[in-house]
This record gives sequence, structure tokens and C-alpha cells, in this order.
Amino acid sequence: MSAIEAANLTRNFNGLCAVDHISFTVEPGEVFGFLGPNGAGKTTTIRMLTGQLRPSEGRAAVMGCDVVEERQRLKPQIGLVWEYQNLYERLSALDNLLFSARLYGVDRRRIAEVLEFVGLTDRAKDRLQKYSNGMKQRLLIARALLHAPQVLFLDEPTRGLDPGVARDIRSLVTELARSGTTVFLTTHYMEEADRLSNRVAILDHGRIVALDAPQQLKEQHGAAATLEDVFIQLTGRGLQQT
Repeated sequence: MSAIEAANLTRNFNGLCAVDHISFTVEPGEVFGFLGPNGAGKTTTIRMLTGQLRPSEGRAAVMGCDVVEERQRLKPQIGLVWEYQNLYERLSALDNLLFSARLYGVDRRRIAEVLEFVGLTDRAKDRLQKYSNGMKQRLLIARALLHAPQVLFLDEPTRGLDPGVARDIRSLVTELARSGTTVFLTTHYMEEADRLSNRVAILDHGRIVALDAPQQLKEQHGAAATLEDVFIQLTGRGLQQT
């Protein structure tokens, strides 16, 4: 069974086709890069795959759960980290995770495990007002992993972070994949996508215009091509890192 299956997945908004009949599969333990310019349909796709938005056409399943008909069975299977940091700033990291653990019905002993995984054990009792952006991003990942999801959706996880912290986040992604977690990754950083992804899909105007391993895509577009070169050639647009 594939971790993610999408068949002719489509979403329309007031006559605008934001996601246009896309089909793909993601295998268990794979890091799948989902790339595209701003407005290409990446976030809309994630919202459909996580059961937050009903497709206009087509179907999708995550870990065998239909994203429309089986939303309650889907929720324990997935974790989600959006690009915005929706944390309780006046609480400590520990209290943020305790609150989420209660919502998930997770044993509080799991909190120590995820804090250690993201390297925040020594700062667990500090309020988030004292946290850097990078520390908050690691905490978001810890929160998403509390219930040990099979599939983790990461939306721009290193956006705005300094190189050292971004490298730490990438190391966490690699470790998750090694442990068998499937990672669905959106990023504007082509070097990051190239380094982390087993395969990438490039989305433009709601359609998948390429889907393959990064190395194969680069070889198809010239001996010296980078993934950024491939992206620009296929979309006709530069990278927008806003």
C-alpha cells in the first residue's frame, strides 16, 4: 500500500482551478518534494490530503484512509507543520506539548521522547517568548510527532531560518525518513529539495509538469543543470522566497 495516493485530484474556487486533475503516489518512508511557484496549488493540495478541504473532483487516500469519507480514521495517521508558527507563546515548550498530548490522548511519557528527538530537552520549561524561530520550528515538529504519525506534512519548514538551524531541521527530516516516516515536503529551496527528496513533483498552475527523482530530472535538462534550472525551465518563473 502506498502512503499517499492521489487520482485526478482537483479543486476549484469560484471558477478558478487551483489544483487541476493531478495524480501521484508516495511510498512509505519516502521524502516526497512537492515544489512550485507561489500560487501553484501546493497548499491547496496539502489541505485536501489532510482532510481539511474537500476535492471538487478525483480522490485521494493517505495510509489507506479516504481523505473525504474517512477523516476521523485519517487524523491519527498524519502530522502537519505549517509555515506559520501557531504556538502558545506564554506557555513553556513542555506545557505546549502537554496540551497537545491531552488533545491527542497521548501518554505524557511520549513528550520526553519528542523533545529529545528535536534537541529541546534542556529548554523544555522555558517559555516560548525566550525561543528563537529555529527552536519554535523544532517544537512544531515535536508537536506534530507526538502521536507517532505515519505521514508528516512539512510546509516550508526552513523558511526564514539561518543556515545552521535549517541544517538541523533537514537532519531531522532525514532521520524521520530512515525510521520509516513518510515526509511530504514543500519548499522554495531547490538545494534542500534536491538533497532531501527521493522524488519531486513540480507543480505549475495547478498541474504537475514533472515528477521524478531529482537526479533524473537534472539529467533530462542538460549535463550541468541544477534542480533550480529545471524548475525555472518548466515553470517559466523564478523562485519567490517571500
